[in-house]
Amino acid sequence: MRIRVDKNNDALYFRLDESRIVESEEIQPGVILDYDENDKVVGVEFLAISSRASESELSTIHFQTG
Repeated sequence: MRIRVDKNNDALYFRLDESRIVESEEIQPGVILDYDENDKVVGVEFLAISSRASESELSTIHFQTG
């Protein structure tokens, strides 16, 4: 998994695997899912991230497994 913060485009992107993206869908304003050829979600992008989280929140990411 890769996580990328793009400050220039004000976006946060989670890439779940390296499958080729064949389709993208905005499922709600500012939330885009990327799909592979099997309709499996392989990426999630959040736009206008600065309105959703502070810069300090974006500088530290906590992972929780359960």
